[in-house]
Amino acid sequence: MKFFLQCLQLLPLLIIFSLESLLKLFIPKKRKSVTGEIVLITGAGHGIGRLTAYEFAKLKSKLVLWDINKHGIEDTAAECRRLGAKAHAFVVDCSNREDIYSSAKKVKAEIGDVSILVNNAGVVYTSDLFATQDPQIEKTFEVNILAHFWTTKAFLPVMMKNNHGHIVTVASAAGHTGVPFLLAYCSSKFAAVGFHRALTEELAALERTGIKTTCLCPNFINTGFIKNASTSLGPILEPEEVVDKLMDGILTEQKMIFIPSSICLLTVLERILPERFLAFLKRKIDIRFDAVIGYKTKGQ
Repeated sequence: MKFFLQCLQLLPLLIIFSLESLLKLFIPKKRKSVTGEIVLITGAGHGIGRLTAYEFAKLKSKLVLWDINKHGIEDTAAECRRLGAKAHAFVVDCSNREDIYSSAKKVKAEIGDVSILVNNAGVVYTSDLFATQDPQIEKTFEVNILAHFWTTKAFLPVMMKNNHGHIVTVASAAGHTGVPFLLAYCSSKFAAVGFHRALTEELAALERTGIKTTCLCPNFINTGFIKNASTSLGPILEPEEVVDKLMDGILTEQKMIFIPSSICLLTVLERILPERFLAFLKRKIDIRFDAVIGYKTKGQ
């Protein structure tokens, strides 16, 4: 009862802050400058990572590009240089903690202190639990979430010292809702969203308000990783559209970016709607993609 009364006392603040948020929707957000910032992007040899590197290159940031694919990362770096930016390519296995730490030392020694970290590298296996091999589950977590810990531990201390920096977590809409046959991927992306939220709170508790955090949560993207994906939420996203919104979110220091924005509403509804209605709603959303099914029912 006491807690309920305390919540009622907060009602005026809720109304004021809600009106403030509504007003901000009609005021253009100021975009910060990233000129000269050292930006490290993991998984920059293709897809979202590569396009994000190009956008930072156009803004005259200094690029540090990591990927396990030597050919891909060198191509990305070459294009960034063509766009007028300094770019440094490193072949790094983001599933390997020691490789991350040793590469981070090289970056600090040879280039300088990273002030914007984009944890983008990711892997996905489209299969049910029984068809997903143990090494694939381990790899999913090593790349999709554990690497975030290692990169952040490596580069955050200087950001903390300077009270300046930005940590970007590339997660997924699958980090907010479960999807059949993406069990390992969803689990790792739930962890990535949790990492972002907890890190945000920890930085606030430590009064490091100059370090910003952003989390990207898109629907299916046309990058070729998930085959023949479809959903009634709308067409599959093109990488260029996602990167445009990601960059806008980084430059305006948004904490959470949902693409499409309707996913934000769905995450709220999932917490308040009856379970049977949610099951009906999910059938209407009709998520489909090619997947390997290891479980066999009787008679198969």
